Amino acid sequence: MDYRLLKYFKAIAEEKSISRAASVLHITQPTLSRQLKEFEDELGAALFYREKKEMHLTEAGLFLKDRADEIIDLTEQTEKEFIRHKEILFSGHIAIGCVEAENSDTLALILEELVTDYPQITFTIFSGTSNDITDKLDKGLLDLAILLEPIKTNKYEKIRLPRKEKWGLLVSESSMLAKKQYVEPADLTAMPLLCSGRREIQNMLQVWSGNQFEHIRIIGTYNLIFNIIPLIDNGVAHALAIKGAVTDWNSRGIKFLPLQPAIETECIVTWKKHRALTPVVNEFIKRIKYAFQAYK
Repeated sequence: MDYRLLKYFKAIAEEKSISRAASVLHITQPTLSRQLKEFEDELGAALFYREKKEMHLTEAGLFLKDRADEIIDLTEQTEKEFIRHKEILFSGHIAIGCVEAENSDTLALILEELVTDYPQITFTIFSGTSNDITDKLDKGLLDLAILLEPIKTNKYEKIRLPRKEKWGLLVSESSMLAKKQYVEPADLTAMPLLCSGRREIQNMLQVWSGNQFEHIRIIGTYNLIFNIIPLIDNGVAHALAIKGAVTDWNSRGIKFLPLQPAIETECIVTWKKHRALTPVVNEFIKRIKYAFQAYK
C-alpha cells in the first residue's frame, strides 16, 4: 500500500475537506481528488461520504484510518531511527593527502557534500608531493590520497580521475621564453631548471627530451610550488610543473608554457590494499565512484 496515498487519506480525514487537505499537502485539489478516486478503486470500497459539505469516513474508511495511523507512525519512527543511526555511524574522522593539481578541487567537492550530509564528520587534509603522501599512506597516517601520475601503485586500490594534468614550464614574464607559445626540448638546453625530486618525474623529462636531456641543467629540486615562485619570478630558473598547480600564480608575473610534444598525465584517488576502512572512508570512496562512474 502506497505510503503517500495513506498520508493523503489521513489529511482528508483530519481536514474533512479535499480543498483544505490539498492546501495542507501543498498539492492541487484536482490532483488530490484524482488520487483519492484511484485509491478507492484500488481498495474496491468508498472511504468517504459527503454530508453538510464535509467529508466523513465510511465504515471502510474508519477501519483504514486505524491501520493508516499505525503504518504512518511506524514509517515516520523508522525514518527517525534510520537518521539517528546514520548520525551515529557517520561521525568519524577522515585523513586525506592531496597533491597540487587541477583535480585537487575534486577533494573539496566530495568533502563539501559529505560534511553537509553528515555534519559530525571531521577531516584532515595533508598537502605535499606524491612521495610525502604515499609515505604517510603506508604508515596509516592517511586514509586515502589524491596522487599525480606517474607513480607506482601496485600496493594501492585506485580510481582514475577524468581530467588530464598538462605539463609545462613555468617562466618569468621577463624571460625570453615567455614570448613562445610552447616549449620544445631544444629550448631547455643550458637553461637553469627546477624539477620535482621524484625519480618518476625526472625519468618522464628524460624520455620527453630525448638526446637533449644531457644538455638540460637541473640546478635544484622542489616539492611544493609556492616555495619556488620567487626564484622563477626573479629569473633565477625555470620550473617543470603541471598547469593545475599554478592556476593562482598566473597573474603574478609567472607564465605557464605547455611542453611540445605535449605531456598529459592523470590523477588517481588511492588507498592501501587489504586495509580495513572506516564507514566514513567507505562512504567517501563510494561517492567518488558514483561521481565518475561514466568515466573509463
